[in-house]
Amino acid sequence: MAQTTTGLRMGAGVAAAAVALGVVQLTAAFFSPAADARTAVGTAVINATPGPVKEWAIQTFGTADKLFLSVAVIAVVAVLAATAAIWERSRIPVGTIAFLLAAIAGSVAVLARPGARPVDIIPTLLGAVCGIVVLRLLTSGRIAEGRATPATDAAGVDPGRRLSLATLGFVALGVLGGVAGTVISRRLHSVSGDRDSFALPSAAPPSPVPSNVTPAGVQLPSFITPNGDFYRIDTALSVPQLSRADFRLRIHGMVDRELTYTFDDLKKFEPIEKVVTLTCVSNPVGGDLISNATWTGYRVRDLLRDAGIHSDADMVLSTSVDGFTAGTPVEALTDGRDAMLAIGMNGVPLPVEHGYPARLVVPGLYGYVSATKWVVDLELTRFDKVQAYWSKLGWSERGPIKTESRIDVPRDGQKVGKGPAAFGGVAWAQNRGVKAVEVRIDDGPWQPAQLGAAYSNDTWRLWSFPWTATQTGTHSITVRATDNTGAVQTEDQAPPAPDGATGWHSVSFEVV
Repeated sequence: MAQTTTGLRMGAGVAAAAVALGVVQLTAAFFSPAADARTAVGTAVINATPGPVKEWAIQTFGTADKLFLSVAVIAVVAVLAATAAIWERSRIPVGTIAFLLAAIAGSVAVLARPGARPVDIIPTLLGAVCGIVVLRLLTSGRIAEGRATPATDAAGVDPGRRLSLATLGFVALGVLGGVAGTVISRRLHSVSGDRDSFALPSAAPPSPVPSNVTPAGVQLPSFITPNGDFYRIDTALSVPQLSRADFRLRIHGMVDRELTYTFDDLKKFEPIEKVVTLTCVSNPVGGDLISNATWTGYRVRDLLRDAGIHSDADMVLSTSVDGFTAGTPVEALTDGRDAMLAIGMNGVPLPVEHGYPARLVVPGLYGYVSATKWVVDLELTRFDKVQAYWSKLGWSERGPIKTESRIDVPRDGQKVGKGPAAFGGVAWAQNRGVKAVEVRIDDGPWQPAQLGAAYSNDTWRLWSFPWTATQTGTHSITVRATDNTGAVQTEDQAPPAPDGATGWHSVSFEVV
């Protein structure tokens, strides 16, 4: 009986938590986006997580890291609620106290979000009240107290079964409330309609992509990555929804004049289009956190010109609407590489998850120091005065992209038939360009790979290598690149932290 009672109490805690979360999600839809306590708590967890743990999550879950965190937060809440419910008593309401403490923590997390207002904690408090009511309702009966001895009550119904059904009912209500809240929130706050109604400004098209940019005879990634396949790594647990009407870009700090641009103000600048490959610093050797796109936008140096940058300012701290920050060297935003405030991607407005309505694109730098999405603030400052989000966690300050290469064909463990075969992959050294790629089979000599046409120093370069398989068994292929400065990709193995992974990519395959 004690075990049964404990199980019923744990179920009651889970049901109460489900109702609380469902009420929060449903009512938060009618407040500002900051009122979503689940996202607020998840964001607080992300911000408080040590850098190595974040890197582990990215390496382990890749672009699904946010889904994992969301599920993990819900699981932790359920476990804590179930545990607290075991000790819920009328005299010492441990479970009730736990819910109140959770409401306080959730309210603090909500108020810590950019743009939050005091009224935005109402959904959190209302959810806590509803959760407490359900908890006390389900734990106040005689079965929950462990005093019931008959197998059935006077009506011939098993009280434990009736309580279990009530518990499942409340769980279902909580889930339904959460789903309804998500749907309503998307309808009320989504900027998809705003994006759909936006037409990109006309800009001089970039140089056409040569027909031989992709080597023939081997299946390689598309030179231009489709928007749906472009990698996404950021700290936004919930994708910010910022309309063009609400967009403001503030430029301040070590400048002669503070400036604020609306989205319409951007029209006075010359729009440009540029093909640029972006790379995440968390990309491991041989990883796929790299993509290439055609970006439409405005030169950052044009936006900064009228501000009058102080000569001793060496860093621009860019801030996203959700509070993320990146520190970019001033020279990278003002030199000839055409760093952009991008508003379009592959001929359409930026996808919301990639920064709509505006983001930064800076050739030659890893994204963590340059590619701020949903950007709303540029502060001219110094590296010795301010640290950005990832720099505080131990990553290096400036983040230039290293010369690297990757094997896409064959895949690790792939079977290759005897006879002619074609291997291939990509190489990159943004802001320098790739001069050569070499391949080694097993422990043989380095041999030159065939390169696709070079587009620019700011994009990756595709390569292929014809080979004839004559001997069955396990073999390996290794690749290395040389950039246009003559620097050869280093063999030294290094993890992504603190300034990008290094090492030669090698793949084992089997000739059959």
